[in-house]
Amino acid sequence: MTKSAIASLSPETSNDTLHTGLKADYRKAMSSDLSDILAATYRLTIKSHVYHWNVVGPIFKPIHDLTEEHYNALFAATDIIAERIRALGHLAPVSFGMTKSFAPTKSDVDHASAHDMVFDLISEHEQAVRDMRTAAAKAGENDDMVTEDMLTERLGFHEKALWMLRAIVAE
Repeated sequence: MTKSAIASLSPETSNDTLHTGLKADYRKAMSSDLSDILAATYRLTIKSHVYHWNVVGPIFKPIHDLTEEHYNALFAATDIIAERIRALGHLAPVSFGMTKSFAPTKSDVDHASAHDMVFDLISEHEQAVRDMRTAAAKAGENDDMVTEDMLTERLGFHEKALWMLRAIVAE
């Protein structure tokens, strides 16, 4: 491969040379949406992990087990989402300066009941579902079946997580 051919593959110019049938402005907008989804996935991973460590009370065991399953699946999803951003011709976010705000504070955890933790996770999963549903619809409207399929799979995970979390705190 020639030096000019390699240069044409650099991240700075890949958006001009990527010819996959998806418009550059769509790829840029979807990469931004996916970057937000990626950050939210990290936030939910961290919260699930912190709650896994710190939950107490009579529903400790089901929450402890379920949050472990969730944070492992969520962490695996971060790679899938980031790789899709790259496939769309954009850099996956490289600065996570806001991650400090992702985790609940010690004070929040000290004063949170097991039910409070579950309801917080429910809220986070519901927001993830809304955001992913919007992005998946946009992907479908732009003939981006790969992103739409990825988000549909992620939606399935989050909706199942919601069902299980709600079942734990059902009265």
